[in-house]
Amino acid sequence: MTSIRTRIAPSPTGDPHVGTAYIALFNRCFAHQHKGQFILRIEDTDQLRSTSKSEQDILASLRWLGLDWDEGPDCGGEYGPYRQSERSAIYQDHIKILLDKGHAFHCFCSSERLDALRKEQMEQKQQLGYDGHCTHLTAEEVTQKLEAGEEHVIRMKIPEQGDCEFEDLLRGKVNISWSQIDMQVLMKSDGLPTYHFANVVDDHLMQISHVIRGEEWINSVPKHVLLYQYFEWEPPVFCHMPLLRNPDKSKLSKRKNPTSINYYRDMGYLPQALVNYLGMMGWTMPSGEEKFSIEAMTEAFDISRVSLGGPIFDTEKLDWLNGKYLREDLDDISFAQAFATWAFAQDRVARIVPLIKQRVERLSDVADIAHLFVAGLVSVDEATFAHKKLSKEDSLAILQFTLWKLEALPDFERETVEQCLQELAQTLDLKIRDFLFPLFVAISGKPVSVSVIESISILGLDISRARIRHAIEILGGISKKQAKQLEKDFRAM
Repeated sequence: MTSIRTRIAPSPTGDPHVGTAYIALFNRCFAHQHKGQFILRIEDTDQLRSTSKSEQDILASLRWLGLDWDEGPDCGGEYGPYRQSERSAIYQDHIKILLDKGHAFHCFCSSERLDALRKEQMEQKQQLGYDGHCTHLTAEEVTQKLEAGEEHVIRMKIPEQGDCEFEDLLRGKVNISWSQIDMQVLMKSDGLPTYHFANVVDDHLMQISHVIRGEEWINSVPKHVLLYQYFEWEPPVFCHMPLLRNPDKSKLSKRKNPTSINYYRDMGYLPQALVNYLGMMGWTMPSGEEKFSIEAMTEAFDISRVSLGGPIFDTEKLDWLNGKYLREDLDDISFAQAFATWAFAQDRVARIVPLIKQRVERLSDVADIAHLFVAGLVSVDEATFAHKKLSKEDSLAILQFTLWKLEALPDFERETVEQCLQELAQTLDLKIRDFLFPLFVAISGKPVSVSVIESISILGLDISRARIRHAIEILGGISKKQAKQLEKDFRAM
């Protein structure tokens, strides 16, 4: 029997997402239930957005959850390197194979031509996609353009007629017309591969037997199947998991729900409770037991029991489950140790003490001043936001703009946060004291507190973002019409 090998392949371009942990959990359980291997690969070919910090955050968060891997960039393995940015020579060798076989072609179309093509297709309500313009170039024309150093990409050829039929482990036979599939770019103008090309090459060379991923990738399978055919390789088994959903059934997203693993860690959830909860997403133990360990899930795992209905990520249910773990799995000493580790981590306390030390007269004052650092969502009401120079609409705009600005920060060092907020205050033509007022309330629950800039830096993006969103809700929220105008104003800044 061929060894079962699965993988998780996150892109290090942002916060470590609970959706990544969800897919990693099911891949790990499937592989280990069959005595196989679970691989972690970093897909970092997006040079503009990929960062080493994001990669380290992803690795640390998955380790915190106990979702360890058998091969990866940190522990090595027989099929490395496990970062795509370190595999460039491999991709160059394989793209040459496709070009030589006539399955791929050089495309010299400018971005202006492609924009015009897209606009025309939209106006005529045609299927969007590349029109094959450069497939008509002769070999001599291609050589001349390459020798002249013209910027280009490499695209794959797609059948003009018929359907792509493939088998999905959960869904059975799936048919997608080739007319819906674009001539995908395989190699970008910077010489780096796109996701689709690198994904197929790496999965084959790393001997991945089962590709278990989110259902948003179903429409990409024809491109992948075709690449396997072009290379004359045996494709893996495809299995597309249902997407995590918000309570309103929309796709789980940070605009409606905290999605960062770090948020749940910083809020004081136990890793085993969060993993347990992710295991309940579209799957149940044969016994119906709701509280179970990753070891028990692995032993009982049967992927055919996954339900295709979109699982609802409900934080209230997670709260209930986390509470059970806190009460049932931790004795009093373990509970105290867990709380101390969470609330009084040495590096965190070292940053908090200088802030509160100047404001206390008795040690008993500390709890009232420092509560904002050991709270989740602080208690606040609309009246607290009353300000003689700011209307409710002004406060909402400040909070929303700040949220967008903070989400774009490369790091949360104090100087970075301060510069960001000062620039935003100047753009809005507000004195920094007035500008910061709604942020003081949102972050600390009070009009006056320790430095809100220092507080945001210490709390980090996940908790700060959650508190700002909570404050926006307390102020009545932002309508679709208001959001549209705010986005327009924000882009104009």
